Amino acid sequence: MSITLYTLCGRDISRPFSPHCWKTVLSLAHKGLDFEERPLAFTAIPGIENGFSKTVPVLRDGDRLVKDSFEIAVYLDEAYPDQPSLFNGEGGKALSRFVESWSQTQLHPAIVRIALLDIHDMLDDQDQAYFRESRTKALGAALEEVIAEREAEIAAFPARLEPIRKMLGRQPFLGGEGPLFADYIVFGALQWSRVASGVDLFAAKDPVRDWFERCLDLHGAKGRSVTAA
Repeated sequence: MSITLYTLCGRDISRPFSPHCWKTVLSLAHKGLDFEERPLAFTAIPGIENGFSKTVPVLRDGDRLVKDSFEIAVYLDEAYPDQPSLFNGEGGKALSRFVESWSQTQLHPAIVRIALLDIHDMLDDQDQAYFRESRTKALGAALEEVIAEREAEIAAFPARLEPIRKMLGRQPFLGGEGPLFADYIVFGALQWSRVASGVDLFAAKDPVRDWFERCLDLHGAKGRSVTAA
């Protein structure tokens, strides 16, 4: 049964950058599953799979279609129970829900204020027009206004990582001795910034940097298949 993963890219299809898609890329690698990745422009997404989703990632596994990175992870654990688990039980799933909420409320907004124009510049003309209009509407300000405090956001970012910095002082991964989906959630956010802007968001001698490097090396260095900006 063949697996296809639809992801997000800009002008260069070899540089998929979506944090949510990176979660799923590592989830599939964690499960040891072969898949075909199909990177798409923003404006191409509504045309896939008969309009199944307005966003990616979208996973096709044979006749099954699943959207949303978290729901895909749940599906993979249920569909492939003999492969390494992404949650290690209901407790790990609940913990991952918390980590996702933390990442999307604390890390994602800051990365938007850092990398918004970098993402815009990765896109082709049609997608740039869509991105500028949709993000200006969603954020209530022009892109240039949103990133006005970019340098201050970069300087403040290491403090946002303090909760996991303390945790990583005790164990190599958020999942313990090995990675779980919770790791891939935070990795996806930081990989988004790495691919789009290449800005260093870590403190000096930071355990989070060491963890991120370990995540880049996971599963045959899947995270390093795309270089930093």
